[in-house]
Amino acid sequence: MTSFMAAPHVLVRPATPADRPIVERLWLMFRHDLSEFAPAGQLQLPNPDGTFRSERVDAAFDEGDGDWAPYLFWCGERPVGFAFVRGISSATRILNSFFVVRGARRAGVGMGAVRDVVARYPGEWEVAFQDANPGAVAFWRRVGEALAREGWTEERRSVPGRPDLAPDVWVSFRYGGA
Repeated sequence: MTSFMAAPHVLVRPATPADRPIVERLWLMFRHDLSEFAPAGQLQLPNPDGTFRSERVDAAFDEGDGDWAPYLFWCGERPVGFAFVRGISSATRILNSFFVVRGARRAGVGMGAVRDVVARYPGEWEVAFQDANPGAVAFWRRVGEALAREGWTEERRSVPGRPDLAPDVWVSFRYGGA
């Protein structure tokens, strides 16, 4: 196990097909973390084989429409997170999935990684999260403030086709040129 005494240097790079097994293992941690925030009365349990649903991993690597980009975050030789960007050729990009392992949280890894990822595609950005996840709420509001100052917005949007779910919270901001 590695511990961080100061903000570590984060390397963000595109994930390749060879990186997919690493991303899949990180994805299990991500989905496990999110399972805590299931809507009341609904359990988010693993599949019978111990995995969680992974259609976003599939889309990011090979089954998407070519408009996705997966990224891996590294501290030294250790993977510490990932991001999936959707809509890379669109006017507004969506940070579809974003994850930092618990051992690297609150050390500047997430903020450094999100800055690096969005700087690759200057312009409009959106990211969704759930109100029930206090860590995500605090983090994405800090991102809005840090990257766009007063130029970010937050709104609740219904989940398409899922009236049984609470609305997602969407943070929107502009970063960089374009």
